[in-house]
Amino acid sequence: MADSLPAAGPYAGLGKIGLICPSTNTSIEPEFHRMAPAGLAVHVARAFQDGPQAPALYRQIAENVEGAARDLGSARVDVVAFGCTSCTYFFPGEVLTEAMTRMTGAPAVLTSDAVVAGLQALGARRIALATPRTDFVNRRETEWLAEQRFEVVSVEGLQLGKTASERAGIGRVPLETTCELARRVDRPDADAVFISCTNLPSLDLIERLEGELGKPVVTSNQATFWRCLRAMGSTIPVEGYGRLLTRH
Repeated sequence: MADSLPAAGPYAGLGKIGLICPSTNTSIEPEFHRMAPAGLAVHVARAFQDGPQAPALYRQIAENVEGAARDLGSARVDVVAFGCTSCTYFFPGEVLTEAMTRMTGAPAVLTSDAVVAGLQALGARRIALATPRTDFVNRRETEWLAEQRFEVVSVEGLQLGKTASERAGIGRVPLETTCELARRVDRPDADAVFISCTNLPSLDLIERLEGELGKPVVTSNQATFWRCLRAMGSTIPVEGYGRLLTRH
């Protein structure tokens, strides 16, 4: 009987995104659901994390991605995304994508790669970087973006994330705090503002900031969602969340 049923089901005519997020993240899931047009389903699994901020923390998250991908594979998702910006600054991304595709049979998307592709699609090379993170992460993020041939013209972080409790707290940062952070970090010579971190609420700020600053604003969740659509072969514009989703 099961093999005779439609592949997508009544809620997923456009397809199914499998989303893996760190266990303390409470922002990427609701933001993905809000961006998803009718007929696109989002299914979520979590990669457990705990402990102090250190390279070992990111190894711990990465080691739990495979199990989360296995669980999503049983839902027959069409694409699988790992929604964590900073993990692949400290852990090889190709190891993650190999495990994700092996476990699901679907193309794999990493937030860090999605951000690079999104900035390139917008023609941005000089980046103003706004993050909730500590200098420990921000320094590595700046180095990583330079390795991808971007110039970070300014960077500012909220210095959150030393503990699991602080990392969970990033999801409770008020929108106006993030908005002010983006305004402060912007520079006239920046081609785009990148608001980093998949747990930092920012979806409702994108179009407001683009209007105020007169340049593209890319966020970790917006770019990851955009990359998932492209991996699924979708060119449907998504309105309300910035130039990347409406024009590219």
